[in-house]
Amino acid sequence: MITDSLGHASFEAMLATAARLDMDRLEFACGNWSKAPHVQLDRMLESAPARQEFLARLADHDIGISAMNCSGNPLHPGEHGRRHAEVTKKTIRLAGLLGVDRVVMMSGCPGAPGDSHANWITTEWPAEVRDILRWQWDEVLIPYWQDLVAYAAQHGVTRLCLELHGYQNVYNVRTLLRLRDAVGETVGANLDPSHLMWMGADPIAAAAALGEAIYYVHAKDTRIDPVIAGINGIIDTTPGSDFRHRAWSYITLGRGRAEPWWRDFIAALRTAGYDDVLSIEHEDPAQSPEEGVEESVLLLRRVLGAAAVPA
Repeated sequence: MITDSLGHASFEAMLATAARLDMDRLEFACGNWSKAPHVQLDRMLESAPARQEFLARLADHDIGISAMNCSGNPLHPGEHGRRHAEVTKKTIRLAGLLGVDRVVMMSGCPGAPGDSHANWITTEWPAEVRDILRWQWDEVLIPYWQDLVAYAAQHGVTRLCLELHGYQNVYNVRTLLRLRDAVGETVGANLDPSHLMWMGADPIAAAAALGEAIYYVHAKDTRIDPVIAGINGIIDTTPGSDFRHRAWSYITLGRGRAEPWWRDFIAALRTAGYDDVLSIEHEDPAQSPEEGVEESVLLLRRVLGAAAVPA
């Protein structure tokens, strides 16, 4: 799991829960949109003993690291973006020092020239949005990622796993493959089905289309309320905490899509060539993290059966 799922718990309490649930590997967030509850990024960069202690405590529970995470918007205009870009590079450096070759993140989304906020373009009309989108990709996104791919290579990170997420330039299969074509195969997908669900895509079809470009998978579910979505659609700015009145909400695995769907999803991943980590991400506002994580583990183990993939 990504340990933010138990972000309220101490490092030791989180490890104890992961060990009790027989988890094999953990994903650690290092900052940006995460508060990094279990990683002191600067201290670990500066101190070899701190890194050794971190790895030793994991080894005591027979747990490894699946990935480091620095999801944020390093392309946001102004100071916000500069801070996120700095944490992104620090996370890549730390991953290399820990012997981890995979970093989970997002593509980022700039504004338009002169903007002070990010501008996620989702339509092709009116005509000015085409110019904004062209500028974002050609002048900002692709140059940034060319440099970041080179930086990652210097630090032994071979897979930058982009979460396909709204309010990012890379948010679906087409945009992921577009960036990958432009900057190389260091870039692949963190396939999180929950985001594709609320954006109206089919994660099973997406897995088939991505194929070898799937570098990581978040196990997270979304429930779409058919009545609210039927009236208002799925573009929803209702606060996430007000889940009873939202068109969609993140939810514990199996409570959005039933168990047979998850069996089909994992079969699609294997068909696409992915037989690796399923990293549970619990963000269900209606259930306690401990209960939600355990319920998710049990569902995945039933679905995976004897040929288990690390949860």
